[in-house]
Amino acid sequence: MSQARTSPVDADERRQLRLARLEKIARYALPVLMMAFSIWLWNWIVTANNIPHYILPGPGKVWDSLVNDWPILSQAALLTAKTTVLALIFAVLGGAGLAILFNQSKLLEMSLYPYAVILQVTPVVSIAPLIFIYVESKTAGMLLCAWIVAFFPVLSSTTLGLNSVDHNLRDLYKIYGASRWQKLWMLQLPSALPYFLGGLKIAGGLSLIGAVVAELVAGTGGVGAGLAARIQEAGYRLNIARMFAALSMVAAMGVFIFAALSVLSHLLLHKWHESAIKRET
Repeated sequence: MSQARTSPVDADERRQLRLARLEKIARYALPVLMMAFSIWLWNWIVTANNIPHYILPGPGKVWDSLVNDWPILSQAALLTAKTTVLALIFAVLGGAGLAILFNQSKLLEMSLYPYAVILQVTPVVSIAPLIFIYVESKTAGMLLCAWIVAFFPVLSSTTLGLNSVDHNLRDLYKIYGASRWQKLWMLQLPSALPYFLGGLKIAGGLSLIGAVVAELVAGTGGVGAGLAARIQEAGYRLNIARMFAALSMVAAMGVFIFAALSVLSHLLLHKWHESAIKRET
């Protein structure tokens, strides 16, 4: 009698385990299959329509360009990656630090936050020429452009997290006489961590976009050897295969940044935050 009662439960558990395994496999297999299909379709379109390589090169031509031009493209990728990473670091330090100051001083937040919004909504492509006029170092100018783009998501998300603490916990800390810094360190910062990490993932991609835009603007003046400058140079020479190779490296860098920040977010949240716990079960 008891075996008859437990067998449906066991069957349901086994079914759920199979579905979980299939979902885990599909999470990695489906993107790979979709990429393989896209490459095959791309190659078929080029071959079937006999499209010239200077208009649309096939994936084989792009791969050959990536291998043959690797010394040039890898050096350009290092410069772009350096600008992106430095801009992201400064965005984290500036955005999170200013968010903490805003949380501690309402007067400071009301005074400066509107200007941070203005800085964010102004397109960086329109600011970049002015930056390169007033900043002598082109490297510093590119870093500043990338920082402007990546700064606001960290600031806004961290500010929201610091202000979203449960009011019951806030009152409990007040009842026990916790100081302002104790509340900040032990309550507000842990509560704001998921918001900060969400903004960090957005800022990672935006810092790469800002670095590419800055390199394009700097490259128009004959300065700059990043991936964006190589894309521009390849376009002038109608070397479309190299252009696609450089674009693929930019895309790969963006995917790597997002994946690395997602892993960091998982490592910091998976033991205690509800969003990460739900993803595991």
